[in-house]
Order: sequence, then structure tokens, then C-alpha cells
Amino acid sequence: NSAVYIEKYLERPKHIEFQILADTHGNTVHLYERDCTVQRRHQKLIEEAPSPSVDWKLRKKMGDMAIKAARAVNYTSAGTIEFLLNDDGKFYFLEMNTRVQVEHGITELITGIDIVKEQIRIAAGEKLSIRKQDKIPLRGHALECRINAEDPSNNFVPCPGQIDRYYAPGGPGIRLDSHAYAGYTVLPFYDSMIGKLMSSGRNCREAIIIMQ
Repeated sequence: NSAVYIEKYLERPKHIEFQILADTHGNTVHLYERDCTVQRRHQKLIEEAPSPSVDWKLRKKMGDMAIKAARAVNYTSAGTIEFLLNDDGKFYFLEMNTRVQVEHGITELITGIDIVKEQIRIAAGEKLSIRKQDKIPLRGHALECRINAEDPSNNFVPCPGQIDRYYAPGGPGIRLDSHAYAGYTVLPFYDSMIGKLMSSGRNCREAIIIMQ
């Protein structure tokens, strides 16, 4: 029956994505992977780079496949190849995002490569600053937590309103991307995410946002 579509069932898979950079001169590299498994209602909450579920052997295999997929469609610019990873080490293509993603910051923290800057270089017709895969650095570990204006006592529904007090974290290894500030009004017309808190190495801080 051609009306019935059957696909393989994956039990509790990991959501693994590889950051891709590809220029117009035939150079394509990946900046390693991010683990985006922690989600709520199919929306990512916490991202980790590199993934604790991926060893170097699997990383090379998945990374090579990501590069192969990007080259197959003659892709240029920054992009992400996403996979589902099973417990047995088998992985399956999920989708490709042809843009810079929310969680790109933790990849920048572990590689030291400015992804947006590379995207602009590519658009200007320039070559990637690093064109050989074995030259891409991988240093340390990074986490990102998406800060959302939501009501945890009401099934995490969006919670617009005015931010009464705002204490922004900072220090070595801490990166906060946000437009919020004390007195800012979170509007009901957009996504509830109002910040991205990232940390690398052993540094950790907490953002305290109190909504009126």
C-alpha cells in the first residue's frame, strides 16, 4: 500500500549535529559536533559540545559523512548536518539547517573560530581561514542553556511581562548572548527565548531573571 510510510524506530536516540563551513573554492570542513538531546516539546534546552556520546572514531565517521552530504548538494556558507544516534553507534540523517543556529556559540568556544565571520568571508568570495580538517582545533568543553521566559508552574507556557531584576553572569569562560536588561518588557509576539548562557571549561554561573 503506497499510502503507508514506514520508518525505522529509534529508541531514545541522541540528537547530534555537525557544524559545517564550505566556501566557493571547494573547501569544506566541519567544526565538530554538538549534542542537542535535552529538549522539551521538540525544542532544544541545553546543548553540549563536543558530545559525550561520540568518541574520536565515531566523530570522524560522522564528520566525514556530514562533509560528504554538504558537498553532494554543492553547499556553501555555514550550515549544520543533523543526525540521530542510536545506542549501538549507528547514526541516521535527520535534516540540514542552511543557516547559523542558536547554539553556534558553544562551537565557537571549543574551536576559537568565529562562525559568523567565516560566513561573511564565504559570502564575499574568500576562502575559509582554515581549509584542512586536521587543522581545526578542539579545545575543552562547552555548554549552552537557553534562557526562556516561561512559567514552570503552568506547564512552561510563555510568560511575557516586565523583567524586574536582571543579574547578568560573567567572567572567564562565560558567554551570554541576550538583549534583555532590567526594565525590559518581554513581548508576547515572539519566541520565549530571551538569552543564551554558555560556559566553557570548569567555569559556571547562573543567570537570575525575576519576572514581575
